[in-house]
Amino acid sequence: MITALPAARDGRLTFTTPPPGFAPLTEFDLASVDGAPGLYTLRDTAGADLRLFLLDPTQYVPDYLPGIADADLAALGASSTGEVDVYVVADIADGTPVVNLLAPIVVNPVSHAATQLILDEDWPLQAELTSEAA
Repeated sequence: MITALPAARDGRLTFTTPPPGFAPLTEFDLASVDGAPGLYTLRDTAGADLRLFLLDPTQYVPDYLPGIADADLAALGASSTGEVDVYVVADIADGTPVVNLLAPIVVNPVSHAATQLILDEDWPLQAELTSEAA
């Protein structure tokens, strides 16, 4: 089960492999957005000016429980889902906020190792955030 993240998890993340579409970059800074609990920015550190918005799904999509394979946990230096933080990528599609539940970003908050998974489960690529969830 995914638990709510602590108030701040800001810091440098090193991805075990480049996130899809960002090769060869593996170093990113994670920063909370002031005044928006559970919203973060993920920016590259190489000066490529790449930025993603990430959400803590426990605050915005509380029913989201992705399965994380033991091999993926081990690659991050974790042995259970309770040892990792899970984020979903947020975007705007047709003027509506959406999140990618199919490809979460999973982070070991101790080692700062990260990976973006492509799940085998049937999660939507663009799930609308409703006013009840937001």
